[in-house]
Amino acid sequence: MRQRATRDQQRLDSGAVTSPKDLENLQKEIVSLAKRQGDLEDVVLEVMERREATQERVAELTGRVGAVQGKIDDATARRDAAFEEIDGETATVTKEREVVAGAVPADLLKLYDKLREQQGGIGAAKLYARTCQGCRQELAITELSEIRAAAPDTVVRCENCRRILVRTAESGL
Repeated sequence: MRQRATRDQQRLDSGAVTSPKDLENLQKEIVSLAKRQGDLEDVVLEVMERREATQERVAELTGRVGAVQGKIDDATARRDAAFEEIDGETATVTKEREVVAGAVPADLLKLYDKLREQQGGIGAAKLYARTCQGCRQELAITELSEIRAAAPDTVVRCENCRRILVRTAESGL
């Protein structure tokens, strides 16, 4: 469009066009081309402004994505460290269990393992303040009397959940 406007202006300035009607048409075309060029430049400026705003938004969002990714990486590292710690604790507790299990009579260990399987991993529960900590039920007076009368090395069980009850000084007997 610029080339055409320049060419038309050169024709006008050179005097090659002598007809008044052709001169008038040429001047109108030059004005029309200048107006079209101005309109197109306005569109280009608007597109450039939108592009710049979009690039700023992309930069902002890229920064936010980077921050979120950093948080994800941090959380993943903490999770992995916690898993390692848990695995280490599990190994230690498993070794300790094996040592303790070696000192427990075989029939009691068999009963405990069977109860663990049936009760979701908990085969024995502490008797605390006359309440079984396995099922959280307070024991009846008759049950408490039987437990009180039982020898300290007798295996007693909760009548509600059937877990082995571990008696302590806090049992409320």
